[in-house]
Amino acid sequence: MTEPRHPVSSGPTPFVVLGEALVDLVGAQGSRELVARPGGSPANVALGLARLGEPVTLVTRLGRDAFGEMVAAYLEAGGVRVDRGPDDGVRTSLAVATLAGANVSYDFRIDWHLGPLPPLAPETRCLHTGSLATALAPGSASVLELLVREHRRGRVTVSYDPDVRPALLGAPDAARPGVEHLVGLSDVVKVSHEDLDWLYPGRGYEEVAREWLGRGPALVVVTRGADGVFAVTQRVAVHRPAAPTVLVDTVGAGDSFTAGLLFGLGRADLLGGPRRAALAEIAEPTLIGVLEMAGRVSALTCARPGADLPTLAELESR
Repeated sequence: MTEPRHPVSSGPTPFVVLGEALVDLVGAQGSRELVARPGGSPANVALGLARLGEPVTLVTRLGRDAFGEMVAAYLEAGGVRVDRGPDDGVRTSLAVATLAGANVSYDFRIDWHLGPLPPLAPETRCLHTGSLATALAPGSASVLELLVREHRRGRVTVSYDPDVRPALLGAPDAARPGVEHLVGLSDVVKVSHEDLDWLYPGRGYEEVAREWLGRGPALVVVTRGADGVFAVTQRVAVHRPAAPTVLVDTVGAGDSFTAGLLFGLGRADLLGGPRRAALAEIAEPTLIGVLEMAGRVSALTCARPGADLPTLAELESR
């Protein structure tokens, strides 16, 4: 079935997502056949926002090879404005994804080089990043520089999802300081309980979420898979159950939740530097509504194979 093509913004957009777009080579455990699919956590978040009707730009690095053309075409068909970076011979990155039941593991072949990044356009209200983009040198230094600059300017909401990949990060003790530094530069942090279990073995997710909140964010959200979600601000702490779904696989589940979370915060007029105080003071009913919307977006993704994020029409018809 051919995906409907969505309009792509030709100028600056309210949402900017910074990070990797790559090709997932997906195969079942023990299989000798791999299927190429567009992927990358930030790319998935950008696609999710676009399918929900939000103008969004993905700032990434894609080669002008066959894989890069496939990824760019797929994202643009979904409505994402793709900034591919300079045409300097870089090859599109790969992730070999192995499915075992509903779960997935990854082996990465990543080339993550970024030059200096310009300041965000005045129209930007939210900058989201995370995953490999914030962890792999040398590109991670450029990402960090932009986050530091935008944090100081205070014009946009900075959103961060560590989405840790242990195979690329070494030991938790080595990765933890960098993650905590980025948490301190962010306004909204979404993290999975698996990431927290790896970063802080033996510690409870609520304890770590409150500690992270003290580093500077206005909102910290912990996704817990089938056990639901926990969110905390300086005023409220909320647990919500997982949205019901018929599980096919969990590919893109966290990214779709992030897209739904940012979409919901935007709908509640809580994005942008001038709205940071309002975000920190979010009322409990509003927060619950945002979390439930994000959960529905994720549940729809989990009900079909791969990171096939839902459209706004699908979300509204649920």
